Amino acid sequence: MEQGTFVFLDEWGRPSAPTKGAYIRMRNEQWRYLLGETTYAITREAGTEPPFCGRFAAGKEEGFYLCGDCGLPLFSSTAKYVSGTGWPSFFAPFAPQNIRQSEDRSHGMVREEILCARCGAHLGHLFPDGPPPTGLRYCINSGALVFVPERLLQGKGKDGNPLERAVFAGGCYWGLEQKFEKERGVKAAFAGYSGGTVPFPTYQEVCAGRTGHAEAVLVLFDPREVSYEELLAKFWDFHDPTTLNRQGPDIGSQYRSGIFVYDEAQRKAAERSRQSLAESGRFRAPIVTEIAPEKGFFFAEEYQQRYNEKHGLSGGCGRIP
Repeated sequence: MEQGTFVFLDEWGRPSAPTKGAYIRMRNEQWRYLLGETTYAITREAGTEPPFCGRFAAGKEEGFYLCGDCGLPLFSSTAKYVSGTGWPSFFAPFAPQNIRQSEDRSHGMVREEILCARCGAHLGHLFPDGPPPTGLRYCINSGALVFVPERLLQGKGKDGNPLERAVFAGGCYWGLEQKFEKERGVKAAFAGYSGGTVPFPTYQEVCAGRTGHAEAVLVLFDPREVSYEELLAKFWDFHDPTTLNRQGPDIGSQYRSGIFVYDEAQRKAAERSRQSLAESGRFRAPIVTEIAPEKGFFFAEEYQQRYNEKHGLSGGCGRIP
């Protein structure tokens, strides 16, 4: 796969060093299905939303604005300002490597078009009338962006109370993400990749079996409302832990069953839970779920996040009770 150099956002809300990563290329009909008509019209057909109508035009929360197609971080709230134009405006990008510029001669004008450097999504335009220190205005469509609060990645709930995190792999992450998001005490769930050797992989790379990752879900939860042990119990309910490198019709090491732990307490809890399940007689076949240290969770592309919700689906690979 052709590669470029990008600055990614890690699971803790920290920028990575400039890192090699694969470009994301798909046919227009694929993008249309994955994005829906509204986003597709903006990011793939260079459309423009009406001023003062976008959901991020007046947003002030601290966090990161990601590409609405692929999830590459594009802007930080620290560079956002109110321009009075009716569109989200920024005076600098998250990282210059993540933005591409191209001359736009449409509508009888000559403008600098702004594109996502990773997937080529149309974002908006660049103008030389911004505030210090750059004097630039990145005028962006809300419909081309998604927002992730910084406090969430740093482990803080809306009320400021600390959140804990857990990572589970149990087949296709679409269904697992959807199920965990509905659980009491879970404040967010993200689809992604864990247990591999390649940093910030793409879905295509993981599916090709070249990175060693499993499709996984990062769960951010409030320990006052739900315990890690309770989430483990749900995890066993949500998938079949006896099938090696397989979940339902999906076959491959990326669909393996796994628990990726952040510390010794999680490791011991996961091992106790797995042992208890094995001794319960609930499954005739042996439990094959791996328990391994979490050495890096990498977010899946934006078009993979909340996939079931976006497409009106429910469940995932399924399991046999």
